[in-house]
Amino acid sequence: MGCCDDNPAFRSIAGKTSAELAPPDLSRRTVLKGAAALAGVVSAAGPAGAQTNPKKVTVSFCSQILCAPPYVVGVANGHFRNHGLDVEIVYTRGGNAAIQALVGGAVDYGATSLDVAMQAYAKGADIRRFVTTGRLPLFALVTAPKRAAEITGLKDLEGKTVGVSALGNADHALLLFLLAKAGADKDKVQFATLGVNLLEALRGGLVDAGLVQEPALTLIARAGGRTLVNAMDSKDAQKYLGGPYEFMGVSVRTKEIAARKPEMLALAKGLDDALKALPKMKPNELVNAFPKELLAGANVTELGDILARYRTSLYPDRVTIDLAAARRVAESLKIAGLVKADADVSGLHDTTIVGS
Repeated sequence: MGCCDDNPAFRSIAGKTSAELAPPDLSRRTVLKGAAALAGVVSAAGPAGAQTNPKKVTVSFCSQILCAPPYVVGVANGHFRNHGLDVEIVYTRGGNAAIQALVGGAVDYGATSLDVAMQAYAKGADIRRFVTTGRLPLFALVTAPKRAAEITGLKDLEGKTVGVSALGNADHALLLFLLAKAGADKDKVQFATLGVNLLEALRGGLVDAGLVQEPALTLIARAGGRTLVNAMDSKDAQKYLGGPYEFMGVSVRTKEIAARKPEMLALAKGLDDALKALPKMKPNELVNAFPKELLAGANVTELGDILARYRTSLYPDRVTIDLAAARRVAESLKIAGLVKADADVSGLHDTTIVGS
């Protein structure tokens, strides 16, 4: 269950959703038709570029806006085309739907958070993750403005109500991990499941604290809320998570690796080029790389500022998987009970494409 499942901000452009892995008969046509029925498949071919006959590949994507820059920049700036690929991004409603599309054979690749891929792998999905595009979770733990003075640390959450999107989702798993590391008793914390839009519940004091993303973090802080842990900040990630925490990346069906290796390498190179371009881009250039459909209703000026603020911490400078960071994710999922304590999920990672 991922960070971006059932995000209202993306409902108008999202595809089908499911909390389970795709059934064997889920076809590419089914998923793409479902996406088109809601708002059309938002695909993009980059500028006419170096390759006259690029190979078409499809990548399902969870639609979380802060995860998108390496992918939309790769398309808009022609990085994929420079390596012979015409990449079509299929926007789905959350990470589960994106991994469902991959497992069911509806797309060639799936771009999701690691926790989604890891839980699917632990359930038996025959997939491998071969590149990374994100190194920190997209969450911050903040207090309601009315509780900022009395809640100053993680142990102060005992006896309090904390808002999460849903039990078992990535934000809930991260919170359980943080509580365990702080020596706080999770059984003394009440969890309120509020979906992804916790902003008004926090501002109104309906919950004492909550896990939020941007721009909710900026708005709550502006209203007087206290930030207890900002996992999007590299210093806080080092302090509370022990370092980088593998997040976004691309997976492929295991049985197709041998046939797709040249294609996978090209996709990795395109993403690598996009990651290297991100730090040099102006905020408006970052925003302009997004399909207009993905930004419907967004404050694009504020989005540009947010992307510029977090890009050095959220996005790695290369696509090589950080295995130590991946183990932190596995540990958090086991602490949260989302993956069995004795499960070996190390086989999910394929470092033969770009090394380790």
